[in-house]
Amino acid sequence: MKDIVMVRSVGKFEKIVRDLLEYPHEQEWFEFKQDWDEPNGIGEYISALSNAAAFHGHEFGYVVWGIDNQTHKVTGTSFSPDKDVRHEPLQHYLARQLTPDTAFAFHKINFSGRQIVLLEIAAAKSVPVSFANVRYFRIGSSKVVLTRFPERESELFQILRNGQPTLSNTEAPKQDLSFEKLFVYYVSRGISLNRRTFKKNLGFLLPSGKYNLLGQLLSDNSGLSIRFAIFSGKDKTSTMYSVREIGNTCLLYSLDKALELGEILNVPQADERNRVVERKEIPLFNADAYREAVINAFVHNRWTDYNSPMFCVYSDRLEIISHGALPPRQTVQGFFDGISIPVNRELSDVFLQLHISERTGRGVPKIIGAYDKGIYRFGENTISLVLPFEKLKTGELSRQSPADGQVDAQVDAQVDAQVDLRTFQILKYCALPKSMREITAFLHLKDRRTVKRIIFPLIKRGQLAMTIPDKPNSRFQKYITIK
Repeated sequence: MKDIVMVRSVGKFEKIVRDLLEYPHEQEWFEFKQDWDEPNGIGEYISALSNAAAFHGHEFGYVVWGIDNQTHKVTGTSFSPDKDVRHEPLQHYLARQLTPDTAFAFHKINFSGRQIVLLEIAAAKSVPVSFANVRYFRIGSSKVVLTRFPERESELFQILRNGQPTLSNTEAPKQDLSFEKLFVYYVSRGISLNRRTFKKNLGFLLPSGKYNLLGQLLSDNSGLSIRFAIFSGKDKTSTMYSVREIGNTCLLYSLDKALELGEILNVPQADERNRVVERKEIPLFNADAYREAVINAFVHNRWTDYNSPMFCVYSDRLEIISHGALPPRQTVQGFFDGISIPVNRELSDVFLQLHISERTGRGVPKIIGAYDKGIYRFGENTISLVLPFEKLKTGELSRQSPADGQVDAQVDAQVDAQVDLRTFQILKYCALPKSMREITAFLHLKDRRTVKRIIFPLIKRGQLAMTIPDKPNSRFQKYITIK
């Protein structure tokens, strides 16, 4: 038996419980109970939660007695870990049947005026933990026998041997990779990559010399589909106007395309309320919140599962869905407070280098400052963000604004028309060399980032050229159409 008494204050255990209560429902590495006290069942849960904690990268798994699973109400408990099982202390009875020796400890806590019991279980280390020679696991909210799920068992063994899968230690399914788009993108940010050393410098290679998943994501063809779907109604049973495929290219271009589609979608509405001289324009949603949400979805998505973020536009809202849960050592409150713990540190480093993100933790606070915490939904394996549309009533709109029911029908046409129109305008305008400032003013745009997202694909396609190609960030740089 390996008994560990944690050197922590009661306040630390209270914080653990409060952090667990922040989740909208149980995760695979913790469980809420009330007065349940079946000894063998407790042993099975120690095995299941120890293995699940290791699987998800957490240091501990937990069982908490005295909290209602559905309402999260603190009810208190009559369960006592000091009971005997056939004249043997419960903790001895449990420890004797755990293989290998596994650290666990019960803690009695006075919480909100009621007694609760916290069972803290160390995550499995080298091999899965079994109870009475059976290995258990958690899938969703169910405790299962691990051997009945050989794929999960194999994945758990891989994690115990090699650690959590990351973009840098996961071999890319595609190995025939090219990076021309990446070079163009870096040039657009004023950074020149060394063609001889960029793979090593950016961390694209495994020790074997093969490409890792980070290399594939930033290659010319990431092989991962990302979709921007537009529906006419409030759910997926309504008519789908279109699905825009923005994946299967360098991930940086997919990110720019998602940001561009959001700008096009954000139809301004002319507000006639309380008008005196000038009318106000009201966007459908907060543009800054959308930008932060898109960047977060890309940098925190669990790419190692080969799932991509998805964008769904409905008549009343826009949903951004990324795969994966909060990273280990992150709490729900810490997430909302802006404590930055990247899921994909390697990708976050690239975004930081390119000044796409700051890694200051301001993103989520900015989003909930514009809306509130309720726009986030934490699923078992997804994090969703819902941006509600601020649609004015028909009588509050000017005649130039689209009516409520027309907004959705116009979106797809706007995506094609505006992108094609801007491309045409730039190529015509740049018959003589023009600077970025001149092009931005010509298009009546405020943000040069939008212009860059149009210009650099044109350079890639050979339709536009820099006048000073060896100094892409020169203040004298201009752009000219190639005839």
